[in-house]
This record gives sequence, structure tokens and C-alpha cells, in this order.
Amino acid sequence: MNRKNVLYLAVSLDGMIAREDGSIDWLDEFEGEGDSGYSAFYQTVDTVILGRSTYEHVKILTPVFPYQDKTCYVFTRTPGSYRDEHVTFINEGAKGFTDRLKQDKGLNIWIAGGAELVNAFMKEDAIDEFIFTVIPVVLGSGIPLFHELTNETKLRLKGMKQFGQAVQLHYVRP
Repeated sequence: MNRKNVLYLAVSLDGMIAREDGSIDWLDEFEGEGDSGYSAFYQTVDTVILGRSTYEHVKILTPVFPYQDKTCYVFTRTPGSYRDEHVTFINEGAKGFTDRLKQDKGLNIWIAGGAELVNAFMKEDAIDEFIFTVIPVVLGSGIPLFHELTNETKLRLKGMKQFGQAVQLHYVRP
């Protein structure tokens, strides 16, 4: 199996991944179905990549680090200022780093967010597949998934699934 960088996350109908303060409470309010495909997706990855802000938010939300069974990397501009037995902190380009990871055998690599990390990966064309669970809420403001991009990215719809009131869209590069 060829490893892929897969962006997998929930997004509001107006393209936000969090409120302006980073809150994702709006995810708790929608009517999904089961875990909306999360468990099935989680089994397809063995590596998780987070941005520093998302990592810090995860630590606040969950008392136990949720990705202990995966290899986890956190992109940060100051890798030496953090310590955590469950993650490796790195400061390098997205494409070069993940291209090296892809040379090793393994499952897919989950680009888990947040927005700064996603945009760094987008600028380097370092995302192979995009899986969005669209939540039927218009936040009106917040942290947009995509911002400050200058390159156009064309995608092909691979599939879609409905989970209660949410829809999951799966895109790949043509």
C-alpha cells in the first residue's frame, strides 16, 4: 500500500473548523450517526500530524492523549520548548517531512489540523486525499479551513456518505 497524507476533519457549512476562540462546541450539537465514520477512518492511519495550537487544544479537551497508539508529530516553530512522551515536535517543511515518512511501510498519515498546518501543507501540495464531514451549521465567523492560498487545487470526488444530518465528502487528487 502506498501511504498517503489524508486531511480528515469536520467543517461547518461555511468552511469553519472552529469558532474564533478555537472552540469546537458546535460539533457536539449536531445529530450525527454513531461516530460519523471516525473509528473506521482511524484504523486506516498509523501516523497523526497536528499543528501546535491543535495539539494544545487536544490536551485541554482530553485528560488522556487520544493518539497514544499512533506515531504522532506536532509541527511547531519552537520544537525544543516542548516535552511530551507521546509526540515528537518538529520544525521543517511539510512535503519533505511526509515524503520521508511515506518511504517507510505503514498505513496512511492523518493531517489532523489545525488551519495553519493545513495551509502549510496546501501551499506545498502535500495533501493527497481530503475527507470532510460537513456539519449542517453556519457559524458566520471563526477559523476558516483554507486561507491565504495562492495555488488552485483540483480534486475528484471519490465518495460520499451520510451520517445523520452530516455528510462526509471524500476527494482525491486526479
